[in-house]
Amino acid sequence: MHGSRPRPAPTGDRHWPGGARFAMGCTLTFFGMALLVDWDGHTLTPARTLLWLAMTAVLFTILLPQRVTAGPGWLAVRGLVRRQQIRTDALVAVHLYGDLSAHLILRDTDGHRLELDPRTLIANPLLWHELDSGVQRSRERGTLQEGTDALERLRHQIDDATARAVLRASGIY
Repeated sequence: MHGSRPRPAPTGDRHWPGGARFAMGCTLTFFGMALLVDWDGHTLTPARTLLWLAMTAVLFTILLPQRVTAGPGWLAVRGLVRRQQIRTDALVAVHLYGDLSAHLILRDTDGHRLELDPRTLIANPLLWHELDSGVQRSRERGTLQEGTDALERLRHQIDDATARAVLRASGIY
């Protein structure tokens, strides 16, 4: 290995496997029920089976959560169709939109853009740590020009959620 260090394994959304199983379970249940209703009504044909299969695929695409991973200096979001990745150590702008269904938009110096649900960061402190470390490097380098207030709001939400989880685990809350 010529003295090089092994790269640390990327940090991922620890809730993603459960979300993927839920999406798969819902879509398989939908497909099975649709076939059962059509079969019971004596209307099941190969064409209708293909229609139900196509609708099941669309439903799966909608329900499957994005997979968020992070490592030193990067954050990636992968959906069923596309993958977005940014350099967290070279951020230019951060925007937090919405209250009820909020989404966080990050942009880096290479022009790459990434959008994710901030609840993923709140539920995964290790992902937040990777992003926050990159944000600190962006600030040190002077590339982060806008959005520090949004990051502070998010930091407070994550700190509150972490404190509640620690209190709950200790039986105090």
